[in-house]
Amino acid sequence: MAIDRSWLAGVMAREQQRFSDAHPRSAVLFERARLSLLGGVPMNWMSKWPGAFPPFVADARGGRFTCVDGHDYVDLCLGDTGAMTGHSPAATVAAIQRQVTRGLTFMLPTEDAVWVGEELQRRFGLPFWQFTLTATDANRFALRLARQVTHRPKVIVYDYCYHGTVDEAFITLRDERGVAREGNLGPPVDPAVTTRVVAWNDLDALEAALAHGDVAAVLAEPVMTNIGIVEPDPGYHDALRDLTRQHGTLLIIDETHTICAGPGGYTREASLQPDMLVIGKAIAGGIPAGTYGFTADVAARIAREIELEHCDVGGIGGTLAGNSLSMAAMRATLESALTAEAFGHTIPLAERWTSGVQSAIDASALPWHVTRLGCRAEYLFGPDQPRTGAQAAAMDDFELQRFTHLYALNRGVLLTPFHNMALVAPQATVADIDRHTQVFGEMAAEVGAHQS
Repeated sequence: MAIDRSWLAGVMAREQQRFSDAHPRSAVLFERARLSLLGGVPMNWMSKWPGAFPPFVADARGGRFTCVDGHDYVDLCLGDTGAMTGHSPAATVAAIQRQVTRGLTFMLPTEDAVWVGEELQRRFGLPFWQFTLTATDANRFALRLARQVTHRPKVIVYDYCYHGTVDEAFITLRDERGVAREGNLGPPVDPAVTTRVVAWNDLDALEAALAHGDVAAVLAEPVMTNIGIVEPDPGYHDALRDLTRQHGTLLIIDETHTICAGPGGYTREASLQPDMLVIGKAIAGGIPAGTYGFTADVAARIAREIELEHCDVGGIGGTLAGNSLSMAAMRATLESALTAEAFGHTIPLAERWTSGVQSAIDASALPWHVTRLGCRAEYLFGPDQPRTGAQAAAMDDFELQRFTHLYALNRGVLLTPFHNMALVAPQATVADIDRHTQVFGEMAAEVGAHQS
C-alpha cells in the first residue's frame, strides 16, 4: 500500500504551522542562535527535529521536560539513551553536587573509580576496565588496541551499524562491496581501506571476511538498534563467537544502546563472551562518560604492547578521561539508578507501549510493525521484522517519519528524531505510556485513511 503524498505534504504543513504557533519563544531563541551557532543549533544533528526549529528546553525531571514556551512533554527520547535513567536522577545529582566542591578533574584516580571497575566486573563479567568521555572514544580506543595486540590492520562492522563517530564504521554494502556511507563527512581515508562490512545475520559473509586472516576485531552491537531493532537469528551469537576465535579475531560488543535489555545489557541476558565490551551514554546519568573492558588475556597482551614512556601519546586517552566528576556520577548511577529494580519498572511499561502501538497499527490496517528490546521499542514502516540492516533501511520513510514525530510532538510526546524509537524512563507512568498510545492511534488512523 502507498500513502497519498499530496495529502502527507498537506498535513505536514498543518502540523508545522501548529508547532510554530505554539512555540514563539523557541522561535525567537532559534533566530538569535542562527547568528552565532551553525544552523542555529549547538550540534548539527539537532537540526533533524521535525519542526522548523527545535523546542528549547527550560527544565527536565524524570521522564518529562518543559520547553521555554511552557509546554510539558512525555520524553520517550531521553537524549537517545543519554538520559535513560531519567533526567537528573536524585542519587546522581547528589553525587555530582558533593564532587563539585571537592574538585572536578585531577588526572589522578579516586576511590569511585575502583568501585565502578568492580561493579562493571560484576555486571558484564570482564575483569579489566578503562574510562573515556564517550562511547565513541571507547569504541575508537578498543579498535586501536585490537589492532595493536593482534598486529592486524582490518576490522569488521555490520552494514548500517552505528558506533558513534568512529571512522571505521561509516561504511555500507553496495553491490557486495564496502563503500563510504552517504553523508560521511571528510573521512581521513576511504573506509574500505580499514574495514570490511558484512550483513547482520549472514554467517557465510562473516566467515569469508574473516578468512583473509587480517582482521583484528569484529565490532558489533549484540542487537542492531540504530536502524530499527534488528535481532540476531537463533544461534548467530554462538557462531559469531566461534568464528572469531577460529580466526584469531577479537570480538568487541558495543552495549551503548542495548543496555536497555537489563542491568548487564544484552551480554548478560544472552550470556555472551566478548573479548572487549564498550558502553557509554547512560552509565553516568547524563554526565559525559564511557568505558571499555577486556578479558584477562587481552589485558595481558595490551600490557606487553604499551611502554610506560609512550603511554601518554598512543592515540588513546584524553586529559579529562576518567575525571573525578564522571566517576562520581557513574558510581551513583550504577548504584542507584541503572538498577534491576529500575528495569523491573521500565520493561513492563515498554511492553505496554509496544502493545498499544501494535493495536493501533492493526486497527488502521497499516503495513507496519513494532519491535521491543527491554525498555526500548521502535516501529518500522514495513510489515515484517528485518534480518539485516539493509532490510530495515528499506523500510525507512523520511517524510513519513517526520510527520509521525511532529504529530506526537504537537500533542506532548517526544520521540527520538533519528528513528522511531521510544525509551522508557524509570519515572515514567502508565498514564505517560497511554498518552502515547492515544496520540499514535489518532495519527495512525489519519494515515490509514489515506492509503491507496
